[in-house]
Amino acid sequence: MRPPTARQRIGAAAEQAACELLQVAGLQCLARNVSYPFGEIDMVMLDVATLVFVEVRYRRSSGFGGSAVSVDAGKRRRIALAAQAWLDDNRKFAKADCRFDVVAVDGDADALRSQWLRAAFTLDDLAG
Repeated sequence: MRPPTARQRIGAAAEQAACELLQVAGLQCLARNVSYPFGEIDMVMLDVATLVFVEVRYRRSSGFGGSAVSVDAGKRRRIALAAQAWLDDNRKFAKADCRFDVVAVDGDADALRSQWLRAAFTLDDLAG
C-alpha cells in the first residue's frame, strides 16, 4: 500500500478539523467517508434530532472564490443521491429531519481556517 500523497494528507486534516469543529458544537458523528458509485458523503452527523450530511471542501487559496463555492450543482446532486442511499441503508433515520451542511476549509496545512455553513443547500435548490 502506498503512503498517502500530500494532497490526501491535507484532505484528511481538513476533514478532521471539520469533524472536530462540529463535535465541539455538539454534533455526533455517525459515519465518515460514505461512498456509493454515484456519490460520496464526507460525514453524517446528528444535531440533536436532525440528520446532517456534511460536505468538507478544502482550498489552499480563496483566489477563485474559496472552497465554499466549489460545491456546484452537480456535486450537490451527488451528495443528495448518496444521502438518500444512506437513509435507505439506515432505516431507523428514515423519518428524521435532514439538512445539508458544508464546512469550507481554507489555508495552508499548518494554519487551516474552517467556516461552517449550516443548511448550505436544500433539495429544493436541486429542482431547478
